Amino acid sequence: MNTYFQKDYQLGSFQLFSMSHIVTLLVIAALGVCLFIFRRTLRKPGWNRTIRYTFVLILVISEISYHSWFISVRSWTPRYCLPLHLSDLSVYLVMILLFTKNLNLFKFLYFAGLGSALQAILTPDLGRYGFPHFRFFEFFISHGIVVLSCLLMVAAEKYKPTVRSLWVTFLLVNVYGGFIFLINRLLKSNYMYMMKKPGGGASLLDVLGPWPWYLLSAEAVTIVFFYLLYLPFWIAGKVREKKDHA
Repeated sequence: MNTYFQKDYQLGSFQLFSMSHIVTLLVIAALGVCLFIFRRTLRKPGWNRTIRYTFVLILVISEISYHSWFISVRSWTPRYCLPLHLSDLSVYLVMILLFTKNLNLFKFLYFAGLGSALQAILTPDLGRYGFPHFRFFEFFISHGIVVLSCLLMVAAEKYKPTVRSLWVTFLLVNVYGGFIFLINRLLKSNYMYMMKKPGGGASLLDVLGPWPWYLLSAEAVTIVFFYLLYLPFWIAGKVREKKDHA
């Protein structure tokens, strides 16, 4: 059992779109579909609270185990382990969303949280920690729950993002990025990969040019990705308009 918690894991590094990666993505996608299939049940107060609090509990256990593991292998450091990546910060913000069901927080997290978590699970920066290492499970569970929590708010609470919230989120992410840049200079860290690209050659940033130009390219990609996330709501709005005029 200790093998799967070792710092120097020897059973295989993470491989992008390997069988274990694809199966994990399919499981998360299937759970997301289930949220919409059973959306009427999830709107009932009892079921709604149960699912929301279960998600919170999973996230709490995940975060405690994450930091505990780094401490146990004597690798915890503020240069790497602080929850300052956007996808990591979203884990904590999602916990607040699940407790409060705050609409404005949802509008931010739908783009910033869902977007960053999807990017994280599609191109993980897991290095040597492939399946079935602890870090593999912890990573996909925490980021997967962020995805599912945002979808839960859409399916069960009928929350919707807006074009205005898209641009407000983009602005806030850039302000946050400026703050993280200063933190990176102070700690000599690489949060949000603002100082260099992640290792492994599996990141979208690898095709966006050298530093610092990939940061500018990432701005355009972020806008496009945000609009892709908004696309289902735009299509649904157009369909309703046609029905109203039929």
